[in-house]
Amino acid sequence: MKKLLWLLFLGAFACKQPAQTETSADQQPVNDPHTFSNSAQAIAKHLDLDIKVDFTSRQISGKASWSIENIAGVDNIIFDTWKMQIQKVTLGDDEKAASFELGKEQPVFGQPLTVKIDNSTKKVNIYYTTSPEASALQWLTPQQTSGKKYPFLFTQSQPILARSWVPCQDGPAVRFTYNATVKVPAELMAVMSAENPQTRSADGMYHFKQLHPIPSYLMALAVGDIAFKAVDKRTGVYAEPSVVEKAAWEFADMGKMVDAAEKLYGPYRWNRYDLLVLPPSFPYGGMENPMLTFATPTVIAGDRSLVSLVAHELAHSWSGNLVTNATWNDMWLNEGFTVYFERRIIEALYGKAEFQMQEIIGRQDLMSTVEDKGDTSRDTRLKLDLAGRDPDEGLSDIAYEKGYAFLRTIEENVGRVAFDEFLKSYFSKHAFQSRTTEQFLEELTTAFKDKTNFAEQLRIKDWVYGAGIPNNIPPAVSPQFSAIDTIIANWQKSKQVNGLSQQLKSTNQLLYFIRQLPPSITAADMSLLDKEFKFSQSGNAEIQTAWYTWAIQKQYQPAYSYIESFLSSVGRRKFLRPLYGEMIKTAEGKAWAKKIYATARANYHPVAYTTIDAMLK
Repeated sequence: MKKLLWLLFLGAFACKQPAQTETSADQQPVNDPHTFSNSAQAIAKHLDLDIKVDFTSRQISGKASWSIENIAGVDNIIFDTWKMQIQKVTLGDDEKAASFELGKEQPVFGQPLTVKIDNSTKKVNIYYTTSPEASALQWLTPQQTSGKKYPFLFTQSQPILARSWVPCQDGPAVRFTYNATVKVPAELMAVMSAENPQTRSADGMYHFKQLHPIPSYLMALAVGDIAFKAVDKRTGVYAEPSVVEKAAWEFADMGKMVDAAEKLYGPYRWNRYDLLVLPPSFPYGGMENPMLTFATPTVIAGDRSLVSLVAHELAHSWSGNLVTNATWNDMWLNEGFTVYFERRIIEALYGKAEFQMQEIIGRQDLMSTVEDKGDTSRDTRLKLDLAGRDPDEGLSDIAYEKGYAFLRTIEENVGRVAFDEFLKSYFSKHAFQSRTTEQFLEELTTAFKDKTNFAEQLRIKDWVYGAGIPNNIPPAVSPQFSAIDTIIANWQKSKQVNGLSQQLKSTNQLLYFIRQLPPSITAADMSLLDKEFKFSQSGNAEIQTAWYTWAIQKQYQPAYSYIESFLSSVGRRKFLRPLYGEMIKTAEGKAWAKKIYATARANYHPVAYTTIDAMLK
């Protein structure tokens, strides 16, 4: 981010105190620097949403009716908005006209909407229309879909983008239930992070209920040519008709994953667990929207080799959706816990060897991130300080993999059985609540207070508030990967590749092999490996990204056309960032990147193209 924009952010927030956000009845309010709302004084508790989706104007319009509680008897309630037209605001069921004001627009954070209320106000009705540039909304043309016949819309509300499509108190500590009525073109289907239909309505009207209180970042909507196929009694897959059968086959273990998760940490509290496969421009691997995970099509590898993503998003049904980070400074509570839970599910279903391989791949990602950021960077701490910054900047492998490593350190210290009992109790005790890092640490140290010098042995302060990686991190080992190290050493001596593809077959094995190739590898070496493994033509996005990174670095031109096709068809930021990042290291590569990006950008979500825009300046 440019220095000037940083100064604008910091200056804008210097005059504004962080919002105090109520988390639950038994907790003190927390300071959330990313919302304008005054939810510690007046909080939104339930939403009745009535909207129409207009593909022609690329806008959503309608009414958001919020049931509120005026906790402190204040004379106003504040909502977050972003580039939104507010036609009018009324109060109560009788819709008495209300006085309201939109505050000054601030970069990234939008505008506060302040509505005058009194002690008797129970409902605030906001009539609004979104901007065609709403950051949470991705409007796709028919050409950008698999079917090529109908347009498609999907939302991405995390971390603070919900305010661009619903006026709300947009902080993770504010939880609410919702009902929604959504009008869409009759030929399309709508689904949300709620109870969903499994067949298309005749008139394009859809009704939804979310009975459990969720934070705004878990509000989700998708509209398109969508079909449903059940996997078992409580799981199923939504996707475009041309994709749904492949997706259902790929994710056939969804039900088994839910069963394994329940055995670990208690009952699944959300009734159904379904998954929606989105078009390729979705910027993330998955988004854990309650009851309906949004997933990238890049995990459909045709061999069920990337289903750990489903285990991750399912695990969020406990760590994140059920018990939520109170602010985005605490996001490791969502992501570190979920990686730990995900790998426990994988171990339960697919064995210890698979768990070990995934742990090492994750450890490599963590060490690479720390190297990139620098081991003294404040952004390598678990407890972040993102005040005045877009919280999306804090989303890195630190929250995921350092958070996971810290939890593994706790497990090693207290024992798996005791730690599992603690986590199961933690999820049950704080269900549908939001928690801070400090609250978790207090509960952890209290639970294990009988262990001598517990905090000091764990080095809790170093893990949570210190930069870099403490040296008491548990070792990650894999006999299968050790065998691959031997294969690579032998290959370096002989340069013989014949038969290697019969020894290395799984995604983790191949990914590790590519990552461990020596820096001395040449384009000629890559040509021989490509003939043996056909890496350039792989349909596995993880393999492609690792291989294409080498191809760019070593100027392996036979892969160039595949790289261009990949960057033009995939919108997942995890894959875009390293490839464009490698390209811009040379003047020739940067020119090539800009040429590809000129046409590919239109297929990317704002979350992705904002990142790549900054890289290519």
